[in-house]
Amino acid sequence: MMPRLYRHAWMDNDIESFRDQVRRYVRAELVPHLDVWRRQGFIPREVWRPFGEIGYLLPELPEAYGGAEVSLAWQMVVQDELAKAEVPANSAVHTIAAHYILDYGTEEQKQRWLSKLASGEHLAGIAMTEPGCGSDLKSLRTRARRDGDSYVIDGAKTFITNGFTASLLVVACRTGDAGSKGVSLLVVETENLPGFRVGRRLEKIGQHASDTAEIFFDGVRVPARNLIGEVEGQGFVQLMSQLAYERMLLAVPAAAVIELALELTLDYAKQRKMFDQTLFDFQNTKFKLAEVATMAHVVRTFVNDCIQRLVDGTLDPQAAYMAKWWCSEQQCKAVDECLQMFGGYGYMAEYPIARLYTDARVQRIYGGANEVMKDLIARAL
Repeated sequence: MMPRLYRHAWMDNDIESFRDQVRRYVRAELVPHLDVWRRQGFIPREVWRPFGEIGYLLPELPEAYGGAEVSLAWQMVVQDELAKAEVPANSAVHTIAAHYILDYGTEEQKQRWLSKLASGEHLAGIAMTEPGCGSDLKSLRTRARRDGDSYVIDGAKTFITNGFTASLLVVACRTGDAGSKGVSLLVVETENLPGFRVGRRLEKIGQHASDTAEIFFDGVRVPARNLIGEVEGQGFVQLMSQLAYERMLLAVPAAAVIELALELTLDYAKQRKMFDQTLFDFQNTKFKLAEVATMAHVVRTFVNDCIQRLVDGTLDPQAAYMAKWWCSEQQCKAVDECLQMFGGYGYMAEYPIARLYTDARVQRIYGGANEVMKDLIARAL
């Protein structure tokens, strides 16, 4: 039995009831299809429509834009339950894109897009990463040139989650000189858009149900009113100011996956027979599982505290950077320890622990590589 966690103020009865509803929906409506989605390499866009219509995609949005106007903790609960069910983070990328519009868009932009994002009519993605660019957003080369009442976009992006399935992309473009002050964000509705092309769906070692694609812009023309905000050159600031929230969207699944790995391994160890006793009866097994249980407890305690600070508006970027890198590191360590308990079965793709192992590795890379997180923390020391 896990140690009792401190009950933070955000963990009230309403949110626990909401958690139960999300869990039941995910288990009944999403989990049965995961094997098919893994084989085909993507979750169909239409899957998210009913998920949004019942209020699970963007519950934190104001009611005027299709949300329930609740705290960000409710979104964290959604991501927690999806991760515990091995559903990849497509909806996390969707909510990040929505928040750029919510926090920096004009009222006309909010009215035009947010309710469609909340309902799942649009599935969103974020097009930032470019070949050879990675986390260095100041080096973006995709350019948006102003031409009358439009912007004309040319360039290429890679490693784009929802790149294959999204109907709306928030695209980081260069609208000015080199450096951070020349970056802007443009919203691109991709359906039947001339010059927009989805390239390869990239084959990954894990997260097989989550589509990751190359996308290309060849003279793509979008209305100038699709610029997020009132003026050009604000994109870098807009991107940086969302980092605390975005990092929590990675720390929360880390906590969920550690707990799932521990649960799977405990069940296996108590049933697996070896030398006339169960695997769990061996002292080494007990010690290793005690270590993982401690990891799970400490990570969850840290994550819950960060959620409380996020809800209170006091979560500083450095704490979020710490949560992202440290929790993802513990996730990889914990899953590795658990997989070892399964022996040869742990190396078989049909076993959930094997999927958790390969799926976890990207956590230390996307959302800002952990080495970048450490550098950012060190700058404030």
